[in-house]
Amino acid sequence: MSDSPQWFDEEAGPIVRPYALIRGRTRSSGDTFDLVATVRVIGDPPDELGPEQQLILRAARNPISVADLAVEIDLPVGVVRVMLGDLRDNGLISVTSPSAGGARSNERILKEVINGLRAL
Repeated sequence: MSDSPQWFDEEAGPIVRPYALIRGRTRSSGDTFDLVATVRVIGDPPDELGPEQQLILRAARNPISVADLAVEIDLPVGVVRVMLGDLRDNGLISVTSPSAGGARSNERILKEVINGLRAL
């Protein structure tokens, strides 16, 4: 038996393409998740979850950002966002967006950067 995973072909790459994991959808049923939103497991996972959903739940036992989660499970952020929406709809995770106050300070910082670049 070979050492490579059964769902991988050396020449073609992964046999199951990421969009197939989410049945070709590009959006989840709810809001789009910010890259810095925090994901945390809140429910007990059912046994019938796919391996990718199980990976997400294992990685989100401790709070983790959407971007870090995508890196952790090695899937594109768009795919992870759709899968997170499914998990949230099933009551298995909570997703907390950054506070509104943080957005204002980010806006201030961005304006300072733009003004600094213009000064160059």
